[in-house]
Amino acid sequence: MPYLHQKTIWITGASSGVGEALSKRLSQLDVNLILSARREAELLRVQHECENPDRIKVLPLNLTETDSHVEKTSEAIEALGQIDILINNGGQSQRSLVKDTLLEVDRDLMEVNYFGSVSLTKLLIPHMLERGNGHFVVITSLTGIFGTPYRSGYAASKHALHGFYDSMRAELEDSGIKVTLAALGFIKTNLSIHALKGDGTALGSMDDAQANGLSPDRCAEKIIRATKHQKREVYIGKESYAAYVKRFFPGLFAQIIKKAKVR
Repeated sequence: MPYLHQKTIWITGASSGVGEALSKRLSQLDVNLILSARREAELLRVQHECENPDRIKVLPLNLTETDSHVEKTSEAIEALGQIDILINNGGQSQRSLVKDTLLEVDRDLMEVNYFGSVSLTKLLIPHMLERGNGHFVVITSLTGIFGTPYRSGYAASKHALHGFYDSMRAELEDSGIKVTLAALGFIKTNLSIHALKGDGTALGSMDDAQANGLSPDRCAEKIIRATKHQKREVYIGKESYAAYVKRFFPGLFAQIIKKAKVR
């Protein structure tokens, strides 16, 4: 029986980009979906553009409003009876130098990218342990493995995700809880348009690296494949080689990354 057969999958950041692509691809399979993001109108649009919309529930959610997550998690579980897989996809990017970035921007990035995901995860762990199985798919970034210019706060939040979920996996894997970390390179989405500048305002434009990135649909295909095979970690994107250069040739990597075209 296929691994995803009749599973209920909760996706955050489902209203655009990779989250939207994941929703549409997964809707073609024998699964039930819960789609979350801040913008309910966009979630409804995605739902109607998916296959089998009657098997999809829309659940508006703000990752930074952690006080609401207890109620939202209960609502998600009650809606379809169980949550088998949580895809922590929602996030915020950054485009600014360290010297130009307000501390409040770093805090905002951590609230969305790290604490939002961890909050939902901690609330779902008891539910999954009670059932004896569950799967957390965490959409991180190659900057969670190595930092690049203009991404200090973003890279820090993604490094934090890797640390948290690696630790959680070591604690819970023998209890039936699986963790897949999907580290993405440049994907052609609006992520850079909404990225925070040093003063906290949005960049408002798509940078060249993002524009030339992998398509969201192709990215979603690779994430779903990694989930089906219960991979612990997967690198996705044309820049994936850099993770291996960093690991095996750190001195060389340090010279390369200073000159990398990441904007």
